[in-house]
Amino acid sequence: MSTHFKYKAFLVREVDGSFVGNVEEVEFAELKDEDVLVKVEYSSLNYKDALSAIGNKGVTRNYPHVPGIDATGVVAKSKSSLFHVGDPVIVTSYQLGMNHPGGFAEYIQVPGAWVVPLPGGLTAIEAMIHGTAGFTAALSVYRLLKNGQTPEMGPVVVTGALGGVGSIACRILKKLNFEVIAASSEGMTEDEMNSLGASSQVNKETTDDQSGRPMLKTLWGGAIDVVGGNTLTTLLKGCSPMGNVASCGNIGSGDLSMTVYPFILKGVSLLGVDSQNCPMPLRQEIWNLLACEWKIDFSEQLIHETDLEGLDGYIQLMLTKKSRGRVVVKLC
Repeated sequence: MSTHFKYKAFLVREVDGSFVGNVEEVEFAELKDEDVLVKVEYSSLNYKDALSAIGNKGVTRNYPHVPGIDATGVVAKSKSSLFHVGDPVIVTSYQLGMNHPGGFAEYIQVPGAWVVPLPGGLTAIEAMIHGTAGFTAALSVYRLLKNGQTPEMGPVVVTGALGGVGSIACRILKKLNFEVIAASSEGMTEDEMNSLGASSQVNKETTDDQSGRPMLKTLWGGAIDVVGGNTLTTLLKGCSPMGNVASCGNIGSGDLSMTVYPFILKGVSLLGVDSQNCPMPLRQEIWNLLACEWKIDFSEQLIHETDLEGLDGYIQLMLTKKSRGRVVVKLC
């Protein structure tokens, strides 16, 4: 492979104070020691990508920039002893797509320490249907299980159930014989609820308690939350004794205002989920679970495929909180 070539990427530039994304040609930079060049087959769209595309400096500091916190493909060139040309791989998290050029491109150049071998039980597109969202969902379920959550403790409520993390979390929980309560601010049809494996759904009023009471009657056995703020407070207040609430997002708010009573009177546990800097051994374990014991069948109605040219429309849907399911970006 030539050391000088160009490839297509969705490049976000700042233009007169606004941030605009277009498909452009960018030039390959020579590999550094221990780096890997991956020919990207698929990427996927996440909320962080949408924020990066509109110039959110809390996600991406410098522009022009290529978003895309997920990528899967084949090693095209390697200066890492861990990977060789032709190896199928997954790259997610760390600084990919945030402060490092991301997966919305035909090629990515990343440190070998960020790369995970693609498990034999997953195809490239399946890996990106999961992406960071699926990885985060699985890591959230993993945290619940490791802290003693069982189906006998009652149903698990999942917020943002029609989004990327929520929809996959619901399906994994169902596969593990948990009763699932789906929560979505938009509401959902019965077909959508059934496709998630949920037995029921609750509205925003249920998961956004405004009573001011320090605790609620038991409403669920555990929870996975992508919203934060008062929604997370409500989930903790309504959790069963010794139940667990996994916090993996803040699309509503990063604040948390509550008393300690759910923790000291009911033994409820708040579990943090950090998918970005997850240790590599655990990262590999989670991907192997998604490829084997936790592998799920996805409903076609919740999977949307686009190319780079169609990406901006899906970004706008995500920013207006109208995105449902998973958006997969096909690069080749």
